Amino acid sequence: MIKIAGVAAATVMTVFAGPPVWAQDGPVIALSNSFYGNTWRQQMVSAFEEAATEAREQGLIGDYVVMNGDGSVVQQQAHMAELILRGVDVIAINAASETALNGVIEEACGVGIAVISFDSVASAPCNYQLNFDFTGYKQEQARAVLELIGGEGNAIVVRGVAGSAPDAAMYAAQMEVLAEYPDVRVVAEVYGQATAAVAQSAITNVLPSLPQVDVVLAQGGSDDVGIAQAFAQYGGPYAEKMPVIEGGGGTDFIKWWAEQNAATGYQTVSMNTTPGIGGAVLWLAVAMLQGAEPPREMIMPVATVDAENLQQYADLPSGMIISPSYSLEWVQENLLTD
Repeated sequence: MIKIAGVAAATVMTVFAGPPVWAQDGPVIALSNSFYGNTWRQQMVSAFEEAATEAREQGLIGDYVVMNGDGSVVQQQAHMAELILRGVDVIAINAASETALNGVIEEACGVGIAVISFDSVASAPCNYQLNFDFTGYKQEQARAVLELIGGEGNAIVVRGVAGSAPDAAMYAAQMEVLAEYPDVRVVAEVYGQATAAVAQSAITNVLPSLPQVDVVLAQGGSDDVGIAQAFAQYGGPYAEKMPVIEGGGGTDFIKWWAEQNAATGYQTVSMNTTPGIGGAVLWLAVAMLQGAEPPREMIMPVATVDAENLQQYADLPSGMIISPSYSLEWVQENLLTD
C-alpha cells in the first residue's frame, strides 16, 4: 500500500537584514518553492518539512528553511538572493521558470551552494535535476484514455501551472499523441493551474459553447476532481455518460471514479507525479552533504491507478495526492546508483 504524506500548513519564512534566523550548528538546507496554490505543492512542502525535521533530529543537518512563492519569477529571484546572502549549504528549488532563474542559480553555485532543481526544473548547467519523465508518462496516459474512447471523439485539454516546465512538457506530450489520433478533435484548451477549483471553473465556463465532450486530457495536481464536478453539475448528456477524464492522482477523484465504476462501469487511468519528491530532494541534499556525487539528471517514479488496482486506493483519505514517502536509504538505492 502506498503511504500518503501529510499536508501541513504553509510555511513561509520572511528573511530580514541582520543575523540568520535559523540554527548554524550544522548544514542548512533550503527549499525555494515557486508556487504554493494547489494540493500537490502543499503536500510536497509538507513532505520536505517532515523529512527535514527527521534529518535535524538525527543530527544530519543543523536546520532547514522553506520559502514559498506566488508563482512569479521575480519573487523567487528575491528568495534565492536572500538564501545566497544567508549562506545556506544546499538549495532545493521548484522553479517558476526553466530558464529565468538560471542567473541566480549560477550565482549560488559560484559561492559554493549546491543547487538541486526538482519537479519544475531549471536548466542552469551547474544545478542537479531531480525530475519526472513528464513526456513518457503523459504519452502513455494519453494513449490509454484515447483508446478507451475508441480513438475518436471530442477532447478538452486542461493545462497546468502556466509558465512551468511540467506544463510545457506534458502539453507537448499530449499534442504528440493527439497527432496519432486524427479522429480526435480538440474542442477547447483551458488552464486549470493543477487546482480543483480553477479547473472546475474553467471547464464550467466553456461547456455551454461546446459539442458533447468524450475525453479530457489533464495534468493532475487535483484538477481531476474539479473537472469531474464541472461535468456532473452541467448535467445534460453527461448525466448519462461522463467523458473519460485523465486522473491526476487526487484521492477525491479516485473515490469518485470508484463510485462511478460501481454504478456504471466507468473506467479511466490515473497517473501522477508524486509530491513525496519533496522528501526525496531533502534526503538527496543530505546525501550530497555526506559526500555523495549524484548524476546531474535523476528521474523519479510516478504513481499509476487503473482498473486492476482501483479498489486498493478507493478508501484513502480525501484531499490528498497519491504518493509514497521516501527515505535516505531509498535515495541511496534508487538515485545514487547506476
